[in-house]
Amino acid sequence: MADKRETPSKETLGFQTEVRQLLKLMIHSLYSNKEIFLRELISNASDAADKLRFEALAKPDLLGEDELAIRIDIDKDKRLLSVSDNGIGMSRDELVDNLGTIARSGTAEFLEQMTGDQQHDAQLIGQFGVGFYSAFIVADKVTVDTRRAGSDEAVRWESNGEGEFTIEDIEREERGTCVTLHLKDDGAEFAEPVRIESLIRKYSDHIGFPVSLHTEGEDETKVVNSATALWTRSRTDVNEDEYKEFYKYLSHDFADPLAWSHNRVEGKREYTSLLYIPAAAPFDLWNREAPRGLKLYVQRVFIMDDAEQFLPLYLRFVKGVVDSADLPLNVSRELLQQNPDLTAMRGALTKRVLDMLTKLANGDDYGTFWTEFGQVLKEGVVEDFANKDKLAKLLRFASTHAGNDVQDQSLEDYVSRAQEGQDKIYYILADNYATAVASPHLEQLREKGLEVLLLTDRIDPWLVDGLAEYEGMTLVDVGRSGLDLPQDDDAEAHETGNEQHDALLKRVKDVLSDRVEAVKVSRRLVDSPACVVAADDDLNPQLRRMLEASGQQIPESKPILEINIDHPLVGRLAAEADDARFGELSNIVLDHALLAEGSQLENPAAYVHRMNKLLLDIESGANSE
Repeated sequence: MADKRETPSKETLGFQTEVRQLLKLMIHSLYSNKEIFLRELISNASDAADKLRFEALAKPDLLGEDELAIRIDIDKDKRLLSVSDNGIGMSRDELVDNLGTIARSGTAEFLEQMTGDQQHDAQLIGQFGVGFYSAFIVADKVTVDTRRAGSDEAVRWESNGEGEFTIEDIEREERGTCVTLHLKDDGAEFAEPVRIESLIRKYSDHIGFPVSLHTEGEDETKVVNSATALWTRSRTDVNEDEYKEFYKYLSHDFADPLAWSHNRVEGKREYTSLLYIPAAAPFDLWNREAPRGLKLYVQRVFIMDDAEQFLPLYLRFVKGVVDSADLPLNVSRELLQQNPDLTAMRGALTKRVLDMLTKLANGDDYGTFWTEFGQVLKEGVVEDFANKDKLAKLLRFASTHAGNDVQDQSLEDYVSRAQEGQDKIYYILADNYATAVASPHLEQLREKGLEVLLLTDRIDPWLVDGLAEYEGMTLVDVGRSGLDLPQDDDAEAHETGNEQHDALLKRVKDVLSDRVEAVKVSRRLVDSPACVVAADDDLNPQLRRMLEASGQQIPESKPILEINIDHPLVGRLAAEADDARFGELSNIVLDHALLAEGSQLENPAAYVHRMNKLLLDIESGANSE
């Protein structure tokens, strides 16, 4: 952002490139829902009042005797609408930083996710928290006058939202901020008192500061909202629509939440919580360093946004408010870390969220939740041992029973379908559903009617290590060498088979000694000639690939090759007398087994050369006949 023109007190600056992009996208995406601009501006005014009340804890002179409040003025003839507050206000530098740039990590990723689909983009815009710019949906010019509490300097910001804005020094008696919208022709409805009053009641009735409305030419200025923070009210006094609107105010989301829980705890610790489960994941969900957490109040005084100490990281998608009567008013992030009561509060709030999800899991909306947040919830099995059993009941998977790639099967479903005498839950790890469902490792299990969970999320290797068992049934990776199947009458025959075909196994092993750890007769194959498996103490191939892709040095290990001794291709291999051809065919069998597992071949060119040679030999043999 660079200066373009300058006078002693006024300068014209250019918007940051990302802001210009955002303005264009926002006006297009939110045009069908124009009225939300008022919710966003009132929300900003409420935040400014909250922040002043917090700063006044240390500097009481900042607040003085004024009652914190929000005022809306409309002038129908001039098509003007102003939203004013007597909150913290902004300095000149803060005004430029807050309204000229987006100083937030992930901006580029956010803009890349914009698709042009209005509903999708509207949700993203809300999640990104740039509500001020929604004013340009209804206004062709926006003026912001502001003076920071404790300062004598006031500043005016003004822009038509196209590429530039001006900053100049002004005279302003009171602290706080006034945002004035010069409404467009098609925004004239927002200069109608009845329309604005209805929007205040719809979007801002729950704000804990009075929101008053004044119309030019009239003497009366009336308070429109109830001016009582919603979470402080009794649950019986709050209706469903009010809960939904408070969520949207709190999260800047445009969609209704999936569920919420409003609870007051009394006794040794006193606090109120209002927690929400969103319907859609934010764009930065996978950034574990992104701001997260609940909005913290102490004795109804705002303390901080994104207080992450009240919920574990795997519940970072939860939105809400916690208002404590016990924490000190001067509590900071550092003091929160040291507070002995916090552990108990964190445990109780975590339990409440998991109870919400358990209830949600019995309804139709859980599929939506799982699609958006399932992978994050899986982190909890690894990170939160105390709640592992509760989390296990919330997990959902694709499975061979369902016959599709939808993750909607619970472990309880699996156990209910287990065969008599089955004491294991079988699963396969793969990079994607197509690879998992087509894996040769499933052939014998399918023939025996055994269900297999198909695990394809990046976190699944850690998940199964953390879970290990469920209701007495051990989780077993069907891609491991020591696969044990129930009612396996072939175990003894399998050992005999290894002895009978020892010469073939040794010959193949000699050829592939630099690529495989061992060669064995398979108990799991029916239709395929071969598969590769990991030794029981080795990393599974999926986890190995992920760790290597992240740059980690992994100790070298080689897979075990299992061959289906009854397959015609293996029969041909056993009958091949020519050592060179035997070597080529053995390598092709291994290459195909690796490809079926989803692995990348170390030398694709060598594989292509072998296949070409094999095909030419086949064609030559056919022609000679």
